[in-house]
Amino acid sequence: MLSAELKAFYMVARLGSITQAAKKLGLSQPTVTTQIRNLESQYSVELFYRGGRRLSVSDEGARLLPMVKALMQQEADIEFFLRNCGQVQGTLRIAATAPYYILDLVKTFRQRLPQVEVSVEIGNSQQVLEALEEYRVDVAASSQLLNDARLIRRVLGSDPLVLAVHRNHPLAVHGHVPLSALAGHTLLMRESGSTTRRLTEALLASAGVCFGPLLEIGSRESIREAVLRNIGISIIARQEVPHDPHLRVLTIENAPQIPEYLYCLKERKNARLPAAFLGLAQEMSPA
Repeated sequence: MLSAELKAFYMVARLGSITQAAKKLGLSQPTVTTQIRNLESQYSVELFYRGGRRLSVSDEGARLLPMVKALMQQEADIEFFLRNCGQVQGTLRIAATAPYYILDLVKTFRQRLPQVEVSVEIGNSQQVLEALEEYRVDVAASSQLLNDARLIRRVLGSDPLVLAVHRNHPLAVHGHVPLSALAGHTLLMRESGSTTRRLTEALLASAGVCFGPLLEIGSRESIREAVLRNIGISIIARQEVPHDPHLRVLTIENAPQIPEYLYCLKERKNARLPAAFLGLAQEMSPA
């Protein structure tokens, strides 16, 4: 069976990097490299052009790619069917950008279906939506608005963006600040792919605000810890600011609401577990 080798080929072709593919597959770089080489040597075919730091797919690799994608989708469909047939049991896999809305749903879902196992992984919007598209999760909660014919969408709620600062920060004496007040201050931001970062950059750009040195931190938990140490300030959703006497929450002008949506592939919306979870989301929707 070539399942492992073909998965390695597919992921390297998508990401253009053995390092990134290995991380996504949960394997070591040498393992992925060996799988690609074995596939090429076994069939005497060159699947990648190697040059510089990035791999590019060869002509043969480009023709193979859609076939491998279809095979991976079929494998995911089989696994999904087996998990959701028979009695209402199995595992519901969820990806989310934040725990706040999704955990309330998970709690109620588990109360109603205690025999069902639930797994929740947290990432940025790009990561969780990729996981849904690649059939690695059954539903995904994200603050990114997608109008995609392949997906159905439910609104989980919304939260305003606010400014979180340390109580000793010069801005902490205010309850509300104009965007111009952020000029020159060190701003803590999530990595590229984060909806909060995209909204923050758009908000400041529209106001013509040039902030100070940018400090990029890859998780909301780490950003909160950085604010607690007075390393910088951060624009984040109100629910993400913990209750702490060392923090101050300031409202900001023209602050948008940051929504949270629940997505599911239309082709899987009627499967038992996703359907039950979507129905619960609809039932608990604030709208």
